[in-house]
Amino acid sequence: MRAKKRIWVTAAVATAGVTSVLVFEGVTGNSSVDADAKSGPGKTDVHATALKVGGDGTSATLGKRDTEPFSMLGVTWTDPSVKITGAVEVRTRSAANGNWTSWLPLETDVDGRTETGRSGVRGSTEPRWVGASNGVEVRINAGGEVSAKLPAGLRLDTVDPGRSSTLNADPAAFAADIPAADATADPSADPSDPATPDPPAPGDSTDPSADVAPSDPASPGPSDSATVEPAPPASENPSPSASSSPSATLPPAPPSTVPKPPITSRAGWGADESMSPEAPEYLDTVKAVFVHHTAGSSTYSCADSAAIVRSLYAYHVKSNGWKDIGYNFLVDKCGTVFEGRKGGVDRPVLGAHTYGFNRDTAGIAVIGTYTDSAAPSAVTTSVARIAAWKLGQYKGDPAGSTMLTAGATGSNGFGTKFTAGTQYSFKRISGHRDGFNTECPGTKLYGQLPTIHSLAAGPVTGLAIKSVTGAGLSGTTYYTKSAVTVGWSAATPSAFISTYELLVDGKSVATTTGTATSAKATLAVGSHRVQVRAIHQSGKVTTSAAATVVADRTAPAFTTKPNLALRTGTVNTTAVPVTLKWKATDAASLKEVRLTAPLAKTYGPTTTSASHTAKSGVATSWAMSAYDQAGNTAAASVAGTPVIVQESSATKTGTWTTKSSSSYLGGKSYSSSSKNASLSWTFTGRSVALVASRAATSGQVYVYVDGAKVSTVDLKSSTTKYRDALWTKSWSSSAKHTVKIVVVATSGRPTITTDGIVYLK
Repeated sequence: MRAKKRIWVTAAVATAGVTSVLVFEGVTGNSSVDADAKSGPGKTDVHATALKVGGDGTSATLGKRDTEPFSMLGVTWTDPSVKITGAVEVRTRSAANGNWTSWLPLETDVDGRTETGRSGVRGSTEPRWVGASNGVEVRINAGGEVSAKLPAGLRLDTVDPGRSSTLNADPAAFAADIPAADATADPSADPSDPATPDPPAPGDSTDPSADVAPSDPASPGPSDSATVEPAPPASENPSPSASSSPSATLPPAPPSTVPKPPITSRAGWGADESMSPEAPEYLDTVKAVFVHHTAGSSTYSCADSAAIVRSLYAYHVKSNGWKDIGYNFLVDKCGTVFEGRKGGVDRPVLGAHTYGFNRDTAGIAVIGTYTDSAAPSAVTTSVARIAAWKLGQYKGDPAGSTMLTAGATGSNGFGTKFTAGTQYSFKRISGHRDGFNTECPGTKLYGQLPTIHSLAAGPVTGLAIKSVTGAGLSGTTYYTKSAVTVGWSAATPSAFISTYELLVDGKSVATTTGTATSAKATLAVGSHRVQVRAIHQSGKVTTSAAATVVADRTAPAFTTKPNLALRTGTVNTTAVPVTLKWKATDAASLKEVRLTAPLAKTYGPTTTSASHTAKSGVATSWAMSAYDQAGNTAAASVAGTPVIVQESSATKTGTWTTKSSSSYLGGKSYSSSSKNASLSWTFTGRSVALVASRAATSGQVYVYVDGAKVSTVDLKSSTTKYRDALWTKSWSSSAKHTVKIVVVATSGRPTITTDGIVYLK
């Protein structure tokens, strides 16, 4: 068995104006296992090709050419303190179809001093993901001014992310079992060793992550494509204030006030840990989080996200000359969170992301460009979750502000000047442009920071009751017998919600997880105020507007029982016109009345009658049910038989003529123009209708009921009608009655034709 490297610790000694930094070798915090794909390291290659600079020094090019495979590229130069003021553009050839892209810009508002104080650090553009490519062309213009010279050592760096193989490995950590022969770190190392960088000169940065290392103007880019290897570490103690302290131990990671989101570990995205062998540096705290975007295309597939992270890692280490990837966390457009700089996601790892303000902060980079397009909700959700969790480890309110000490003199994107060693107020969740003069994290994403603050800090927003299943709604009030299921929704994603509580009259009757959208309750009889309470992961509470729910177990009542009566209309032996009447009420809220037989119909709560037809000579039962909003019911019914009595069955006086036609009931009818000629019928029933034929020349009749004249009925009609029930009379109960009609012999139209009567028994 090989001997293992002994774990040792270096602890920084605080000096005036400098926050302490701990450098731990061979120890790590929790890297993250939540979303670990258990992938092996991907073999990542970086190739550098020198650019041809124009004679006046204001332009540079790289002619169209074939290349080794690559998926990310950027332009770098020797001096990290120098910026290109003009345009840097590239064209690439797709490895899939051989097509060339249009000219693509590379973002140049990058400060290469983000991680200096180490040899080999280079200035650069932001890298850009272009997908699998095998050809490239570059052009640079310094801005058209002769005085705007391009920096020395210009080269194109192309990155092939390789592929990550699957293996059964623990989450990545920066330490591994190393043969004793490779264990070069010495716990007794002298902090005064010349390998330790000198403290900064007066006026220079006091931030170890912002110290400016002297550039090497004699380090031109390669004359042709060459493989780039990581720059050697400047020393075992990257901080000028660090000193040896073998007795120091890595303290436990502080717990957070909110749950930890899923994080894909470095092993999960296939980090090649041999690329960055230096130990991480630790801070005392994390006071704020800076949000970035990586620039470049946002049209990538999330299936390529791990490869993009590997490429960024390689670019930062091999092209920029940094010790590791600069960001503490990265988030793709699908919301997947990736571990960035090594040292443990639950530790305050010193990153290289915001020049002058790397101390006491963490950097979260969203993969893509968000200048003109807003980030998807999956992004804002994940950024808010990781920010809230990280700040929660140090009791930081994501909606609050804090004081940060500038580690370098500079300015931000809004013109604010910073002086090294001076404290400035920052929001706990800030954009890169708040701490540095850059467009990062893009105008649209920067505009979404208030949303990220709200998500991270709470409370839950948009909480509202959406449904009460098991209850009927009338106006704004719900009615139920007892059991209900209350449904709700919230604008805040469920990932930020610890629990929901269902409240009845202010008391909790059910508790659910933050992913639930409903809960059940059983209500006592009476009116209740029902609400939903949401507890944000921060502990802040939101309560919905109340819904009024009435528990009612009293059935509705038919205050007027269903009853039938004949009505006007055309009479057939199979369809006699009838009217069904009723009246239903409820102590709480009547919902509807349903006719269930002999046919199905539903009527509103205020409807009290309906027109139907019934078959002559057949006893029919009409069944009805009343429903209230709570679901209570009451039933009632009425039965009736329509009977057609033809004219030939009448007792007649005067002169009557029999007429025959298939249009008449039974094929025959009586007609008379003799004044005072009469027909009378006696029956036992509760409703009666006179049936006649009608035309423009039809006359009038007097109608007598039980010997008393009750009406004068005019049979005249502009259109010809047969079997027309034109006069009706009803009683509350069935009884024996006599109906008689007498011919008026109206002048000019004396004739009437009758088809008999219909009564209801």
